[in-house]
Amino acid sequence: MLGRVNHVAIAVPDLSSAAESYRSTLGANVTEPQALPEHGVTVVFVTLPNTKVELLEPLGEASPIAAFLAKNPAGGMHHICYEVADIIAARDRLKQAGARVLGDGTPKIGAHGKPVLFLHPKDFQGTLIELEQV
Repeated sequence: MLGRVNHVAIAVPDLSSAAESYRSTLGANVTEPQALPEHGVTVVFVTLPNTKVELLEPLGEASPIAAFLAKNPAGGMHHICYEVADIIAARDRLKQAGARVLGDGTPKIGAHGKPVLFLHPKDFQGTLIELEQV
């Protein structure tokens, strides 16, 4: 069911500073910031030859990232995103196996313009998992 790793997401308290660190210190190619109000975040992507790193900061006080950063003020790994061919089939298979899909189970459009879902971290060894249809 799972395809390749699409990205690893890191929550940061200051997106501009984090992006600049990746750009100047690591010599990485970093995209322009993209606000995603439906998800409550602003993101940039660090593009790598084999995957991406997503840096994300809260967009508004109701952002789920704000709660994460309250517990982890310096930031840290937030989730890992795997690609799937059919997000509805993946969701249905996971629910049948007992995995919890966050929200109402309806995919939302993610930063890449494709449907995404999140899976409860307690079902996956403490790791929040995002699935993205490719």
